[in-house]
Amino acid sequence: MVIFDTNILIELYRGNLTVKDEIQQLRSNVFYISSITVAEFMVGARDKADLKRIEKQLSKYTHIPINADITDIFLDLFRTHTLSHRPGIADTLIAATALYYHLPLYTYNKKHFQFVPGIELI
Repeated sequence: MVIFDTNILIELYRGNLTVKDEIQQLRSNVFYISSITVAEFMVGARDKADLKRIEKQLSKYTHIPINADITDIFLDLFRTHTLSHRPGIADTLIAATALYYHLPLYTYNKKHFQFVPGIELI
């Protein structure tokens, strides 16, 4: 089981064969995305047709909603790292979700997460 960062979904949507091959090597049938990833991906839609294609792509993954426990982790991470690393809100919510569910995070932006204690990045 793995949680995807938004950049992975974008690369899949673009048909990046390298990402597809890397996902096959993960040997997992279950892939998760945070509800914040859903929103980040949808905001990139250019028109109604593109939004429909994006929604079809999103339906392939299990969506994880933000709950109170994830919010607590998010706020703690943000409070701890806001001055030293200036984390993005969306990235910090995705990190908190990965930490809460003990899921490795598959991302191409490891620098956005490497300061988060206990997170497993792939």
